[in-house]
Amino acid sequence: MIGLGKQARAASRALAGLTSAEKDACLRAMADSIEAAAPVLAEANLRDLEVGRGLGLSAAMMDRLALNPSRITAMAAGLREVASLPDPVGRKLDERVRPNGLRLEKRAVPIGVIVIIYESRPNVTAEAASLCFKTGNATILRGGKEALNSNRLIADTLVSAGRRVLGDRFPAHAIQVVPTTDREAVPELLSLTEYVDLCMPRGGESLIRAVTASSRVPVIKHYKGVCHVYVDRAADLRMAEDILFNAKCQRPSTCNAAETLLVDRPVASQFLPAAAMRLATKGVEFHADAESLPVIRQALAGRENIVRLADTGDYSTEYNDYVINVRIVDGVGEAMDHIARFGSAHSDAIVTSDEATARRFLSEVDSAAVYWNASTRFTDGYEYGMGAEIGISTDKIGARGPMGLEELCSYKWLGYGQGQVRA
Repeated sequence: MIGLGKQARAASRALAGLTSAEKDACLRAMADSIEAAAPVLAEANLRDLEVGRGLGLSAAMMDRLALNPSRITAMAAGLREVASLPDPVGRKLDERVRPNGLRLEKRAVPIGVIVIIYESRPNVTAEAASLCFKTGNATILRGGKEALNSNRLIADTLVSAGRRVLGDRFPAHAIQVVPTTDREAVPELLSLTEYVDLCMPRGGESLIRAVTASSRVPVIKHYKGVCHVYVDRAADLRMAEDILFNAKCQRPSTCNAAETLLVDRPVASQFLPAAAMRLATKGVEFHADAESLPVIRQALAGRENIVRLADTGDYSTEYNDYVINVRIVDGVGEAMDHIARFGSAHSDAIVTSDEATARRFLSEVDSAAVYWNASTRFTDGYEYGMGAEIGISTDKIGARGPMGLEELCSYKWLGYGQGQVRA
């Protein structure tokens, strides 16, 4: 691990010397290489899927692990989009001239060396590497043992493409994959404060808590995505049904998928039957409160086995699966109280035609992303126009929400003088 850290630190210094045009040329070459390597990537991923089956991974985790043709194409598209975005490094963030004539500039700079720890999803390898490379950061990638073949091949493909463009000027250790699956490698790596500047874990709550507990370097995190859709009494119910269906079913394994439906009491008897029947077409299971339980069971007559009474622990659970909590509430105030108690400050949505109610929800719900008449599934760097994202933060200090290029920069002050000394 010390060797990885030293190599990454040296690479970060070399990256600082690359121009924006050089970095963008490398990223476009990386995209071409990923597409060209699709058949070999598919073979490597098949070996990983076999490992995943042997480990007994859930269907949701197996879905995250899979690299199908569309996901490989999306990886390449993400690389090209990052290349097309403005380089945030060197941006002037502030400027001031002091009474003594000293001119000060605040400029965006790379963070340095970033460790990314993640589970299953091998496309994260390309996403994280591209964003770190564009911002001049060296990255050390630690995926799960179930994705080691895919991760290694993706990283090697990216580095080889960069070296074809820049030759030896491309630092070979700008993108590194931890070569061992030994769990002890993680705390050792995160103890290297002289080489590593930041850690970003991506995965389940247990992974993120374990990383945070063992790390001696700063960690940007979100523990889980317990996201809500609140259907207000003034909602367009057809719109609400569409938003709920998308938020829960479009890809339930993601952290921005809805886990709890809150329905305002005046529209519950009208909204819940149609919504429940539509969700049930995807095999969604319902954990319903005592008030909504009979309404849903009646709507799903003959399929009562997919409906059960919710317990308190359900409301703080991230399922990442076709399961949803349902609760009837008395207005937006009670909905926000529920979110404040059980939510994870990730993504929450209100569906309503009442602007005053919507504005209150947007203002008072303290989450990284809050939506009015839109699905929680939009909390994503690509959907926000950032290109591939490196993660979603629910922290309040530093980055919050989807993290793209700007969030991977620090800053420094530059002082320009003519011999000034402090009195």
